[in-house]
Amino acid sequence: MIFFWVISAICWGLFFFCFNRERSRYRNCYLLFIALLSLVPLIFMLPGSLGNLLVCILGIAVLIGLLITPFFLIHNGIVMIRREGHRLPQLLSLALGLVILIGEAAFLLMIFHYSFSAGRFNDVPYFHSVLFTVELFIFVTVFYGSMSFLIFMIYTLFLQIIPRKKDFDFVIIHGAGLLDGRRVSKLLQDRLDKAVEVYKKDPTPPKMIPSGGKGSDEDVSEAEAMRDYLLSQGIPEEDILIEDRSTTTLENLKYSKEIIEASEDRKYTALVTSNYHVYRALRYCRRIGLKCTGIGSHVAFYYWPTALIREFIAIHAEKKHLIISLLGWLVCIAPLILLLLE
Repeated sequence: MIFFWVISAICWGLFFFCFNRERSRYRNCYLLFIALLSLVPLIFMLPGSLGNLLVCILGIAVLIGLLITPFFLIHNGIVMIRREGHRLPQLLSLALGLVILIGEAAFLLMIFHYSFSAGRFNDVPYFHSVLFTVELFIFVTVFYGSMSFLIFMIYTLFLQIIPRKKDFDFVIIHGAGLLDGRRVSKLLQDRLDKAVEVYKKDPTPPKMIPSGGKGSDEDVSEAEAMRDYLLSQGIPEEDILIEDRSTTTLENLKYSKEIIEASEDRKYTALVTSNYHVYRALRYCRRIGLKCTGIGSHVAFYYWPTALIREFIAIHAEKKHLIISLLGWLVCIAPLILLLLE
């Protein structure tokens, strides 16, 4: 029993050590997941039948989750298409739901063919052994991808619930597209409202930095529209420093950093963006050497799954993470490859 407590303590200690050093490291996603898994053996050790009861409840919850997830994502994808249009990014939730459904179907078929052969493929028609191999390949691939996304999602949610300090000197607000070229969108308004909340809770009100340039289809810059909204919410004009040159998230941060560094005061900084976007924004902060605390604003529930899938793809599109992901997939699929080579 002590052994499992020690292992769990080491896992959690390693996670918090790495987390406190740099929250934007991708390894934190896996360290948190491993730390959570280290709690499972401890559940079995709970007194009486409580441990077994909790394990059963957890197992049933996981099983129901596996059955519901693909249908939820497919339904969410249909809602996204109805509300946001038929553009490719809006199809991500639907596509992931279909992929997971195919993976689960492959698993069930795999069990059927394994039962059909009684575990001895040398004694069954070649057709069934080939089908089993294909089904196993699909299942392992889908399972690996789904687990990678789950691990990423858990860490993204964790970033939203951890306590944070309330004394900032600057608050950067990420821009988003304007409506009719002038009005803030609902997504952007949510970010601004969260920033206003941070401002009003701060014992020494910080400087607000609305960040966003003027798009080709916009009458004013995003920063100007954001400033007008902040003024309407009672934020004094002298506490607003607009950054209206940027066109990308990375530029938002680079140009905002220049404004912060021009100040001779303290530079404790908060970054306010949509909750699904906090992790990737913090990665950009690390790239340019900007130390800040990420704060996520509310996002409509129907929009969140697709947005998070998009963030997951963007992170893994980076060369280093793409290579690591492919190597991980090859490790998982290696036994199947060896089976095929026999």
